[in-house]
Amino acid sequence: MSEFITLGEPLAVFASQDCDVPLSEAIHFQKFLAGAELNVAIGVARLGHTTQYISQVGEDAFGQFILNEINQHGVGSDYIETTATNPTGFYFKEKVSTGDPKVEYYRKGSAAAHLNSDYLKNVNLSQVKIAHLSGIMAAISEFGLKAVDELFDLLNQQGIQTTFDPNLRPALWSSEDVMVKTLNELAKKAVIVLPGVNEGKILVGTDDLEAIADFYLDQSTITQTVIVKNGSKGALVKVRGEQPYAVSAFKVERVVDTVGAGDGFAVGLISGLLEKLPLKSAVERACAIGARAVQYPGDNDGYPTPSELVEFLKTNEGV
Repeated sequence: MSEFITLGEPLAVFASQDCDVPLSEAIHFQKFLAGAELNVAIGVARLGHTTQYISQVGEDAFGQFILNEINQHGVGSDYIETTATNPTGFYFKEKVSTGDPKVEYYRKGSAAAHLNSDYLKNVNLSQVKIAHLSGIMAAISEFGLKAVDELFDLLNQQGIQTTFDPNLRPALWSSEDVMVKTLNELAKKAVIVLPGVNEGKILVGTDDLEAIADFYLDQSTITQTVIVKNGSKGALVKVRGEQPYAVSAFKVERVVDTVGAGDGFAVGLISGLLEKLPLKSAVERACAIGARAVQYPGDNDGYPTPSELVEFLKTNEGV
């Protein structure tokens, strides 16, 4: 039983400790837990909410590492299958002083990419209030796409609120056209859609925030809210039938690692909604956790506990 659930591929990430050194030359690495949807589950659990994570790992060292880490983070693992047939995915990540780090994935044919969607019939959704899905699981394989699509249907049948982050990973798709068409079709099934402005340029063909929001509201009667993430400028929120409004970002003195910021945004939004905060306050929390995330190494190291969140909001200003 949990109030939040998500589906995705967990990964082991080897993060370089050699700053501004290409992966081909880096020597020192630190191992972390990763996976976009799992990052969200970890962040939501860290803020005191019950969670479950649906996935599959290999019966190997990385799979055991992931299971150990998930349990330590307090994320529910009732729906994580293991398989001896396929390995657990992993990747390497550069350390950079500015900009986004380069990553190299080793996830093709992974255990999660072979998750059988029939397994979803065993998942108890009776206590779930919010579910989060992303375009990454849909990108890794036909199995992954089917699982995301069918879980959306199950959630909508039971009237459970859903959030969807497109989370573009072009290298995982056969073509950009397939990626755009598939992700926009999945977005039709989400109550809340969370595109970034740069994703909007690809998925919608514009970087106009309101136009991006209107596209997703116009294409589906299920979608009720679109929140367009605009990086260091905050976010635009548009609810069906209401005027859009902007929410400011928080000042960041030093960016350590941008990976995990978008997942941190989802953590703030989802936890705020679970705590019945007004939507604007939940988006403000989302911006805060996204800002905190980029100041820490590792994909989810910067996600706060309740006391750390209170302290961050108290001592940091919006831009």
